[in-house]
Amino acid sequence: MKMTRKNLSYCVLVFATGMLFACNKDKVETDTTYPTIDLGIAGASPVQCAVVERGKPFVFKAKFSDNKALGSYSLDIHHNFDHHTHSTEVKACEEDAVKVPVTPMLYIKDYAIPAGRREFVATTEIDIPAHVDAGDYHFMIRLTDQEGWQTMRGISIKIK
Repeated sequence: MKMTRKNLSYCVLVFATGMLFACNKDKVETDTTYPTIDLGIAGASPVQCAVVERGKPFVFKAKFSDNKALGSYSLDIHHNFDHHTHSTEVKACEEDAVKVPVTPMLYIKDYAIPAGRREFVATTEIDIPAHVDAGDYHFMIRLTDQEGWQTMRGISIKIK
């Protein structure tokens, strides 16, 4: 059979159509669900308006979940002596007077969550140095899932 332009065009069309139907047409589900931070579990800590003591450790505990897979979380403790807000909680806490920090606590740390987990109870011991300023602080929890969606909880605590 002699290859003509018409035959070549026909072959290209048949090949392209075959390739089109041979490709996997499974729909890829896009994850648009934010992960969740549950502070309602037994022993959750800290909770809104909690008081922690200088020179003593306390345990952070929260339950994390996601519809697909969790990624990582980070904790951030910083002073709130100027009464700025990050709170995601409904209950307001009694605040000390505005003051200038001298030796405020600053704690920022990232934590990995074992791969493939949809639920994870995080427990982390955090030391509160004895020399830090007492007063109002924010305890920030940031949770990220494998897709990059992030949920944040901002809790007001007091260091005494």
